[in-house]
Amino acid sequence: MSDARLLAVEAVGSHVRAFFEGHSVEVVVCDLGPERREVVPDLRVLVVGPGPRSDSWAYVTAGCWAATEKDGRGLEFVMTAHVRDQRFIDLMGMITYYHCGGHQLDLEHSMPIGEPWVPGSICDHLLISLPYLHGPDLEHCPLPRGQARILWTLPVTAAEVEFRRHQGHEALEQLFDEAEIIPTDPFRASVV
Repeated sequence: MSDARLLAVEAVGSHVRAFFEGHSVEVVVCDLGPERREVVPDLRVLVVGPGPRSDSWAYVTAGCWAATEKDGRGLEFVMTAHVRDQRFIDLMGMITYYHCGGHQLDLEHSMPIGEPWVPGSICDHLLISLPYLHGPDLEHCPLPRGQARILWTLPVTAAEVEFRRHQGHEALEQLFDEAEIIPTDPFRASVV
């Protein structure tokens, strides 16, 4: 790992620990396998346990920025879930590989998972959104050579993604607000 990449990964880890003070934070090395490892060689997933800020689990990437930054700016991702499960660590690896492997995700983008978020869920896509559950203090992560923006990966349904394509991101978020969805509920109903 180069010094610049190591510093960036460590800075993301420090930022997440400071934001989630009072929570347990486990660093998991996420090996994407021999053919994918080169795309995101330094990927870590920070697994944040429930605590004073949230009663849910948070999974935050560290290493995505280092693999794709341009002019000191880049992305990391956060997912919030109801339990600690290897499934979510693997999903964060998949999101990072998708993003760093040529599909450049950004705010208001979506990506297919290819299967339910968890078995029995109708959510089979991820929507890239502002980290509403955590706010701008988590979103804006200063790094030694730039800044990472930590965006939320919200599990959504194919119908919700289709609605967003035709009606817009704001319209979909309005439906989420009106339905008062619980974003960590893997068995929530679709809002459309």
